[in-house]
Amino acid sequence: MADGFVAVREAVPDVTARSCADVVWSELAARGIDRADAATWTEPVVRVGCPEGGPFVHAGTAARLQEACDQLLGEGRWWRREGVGGSIPIRFPSAADPGDAGWHLDGGTPDADGRTRVTVRARGGGLLALFLFSDVDERSAPTRLRSGSHVDTARVLEDAGDDGLEWGEASRLAAAAAAHRPIALVTGRAGDVFLCHQLLVHAASWPHTGENPRIIAQPTIMLLGEYRLPGSPAAAPTPVERAILRDLGT
Repeated sequence: MADGFVAVREAVPDVTARSCADVVWSELAARGIDRADAATWTEPVVRVGCPEGGPFVHAGTAARLQEACDQLLGEGRWWRREGVGGSIPIRFPSAADPGDAGWHLDGGTPDADGRTRVTVRARGGGLLALFLFSDVDERSAPTRLRSGSHVDTARVLEDAGDDGLEWGEASRLAAAAAAHRPIALVTGRAGDVFLCHQLLVHAASWPHTGENPRIIAQPTIMLLGEYRLPGSPAAAPTPVERAILRDLGT
């Protein structure tokens, strides 16, 4: 409610998380990136689409994770995906700027012109999930979260009405509004999952001064609808809705 995220420790069994990492390394091997040869780690970040099937089904449907999503989004109100989804940025030890470390928002839906728009009702999203498929410490280029920034984003988007704002503008205004917020780092063990409010401002970090590559999947847990805020049919608000309701002007 206050920070806009929660760390669900051991949400995915350790053996499942590390099996997911093994599959990712197989994908990287096809690109000439060898797990055992750091000389092949030439880029600060490499992205792969999250594989389907196998251990990813077990990760995405882990009972502890699904229980947490039920508590936050409401049972029956989110898509129980048979897998994880999203993309996986693999960040390698490097002092180079990866070029993708700016503060931003996730989620949104395309408009008639194909541009992604973000609304206060989180149309097209629900939660940003960060699946740790490797151990991540402060030296491993952990994702940065602006604690409490979901409130600042909600205020920015409320003024934009139901149409919301274009993704780039929404990210810029939300990041500016949340500049005073403290930074939390997404660190933990393989199998931990951070569930973040869809309106939370976040960013990658660099440099990566650790020894091992960092593997995190970052899918959206999709709502079957949108946040029920003022003007929606009467219903008991869920935690993700209550987290911003008290700070909206309506």
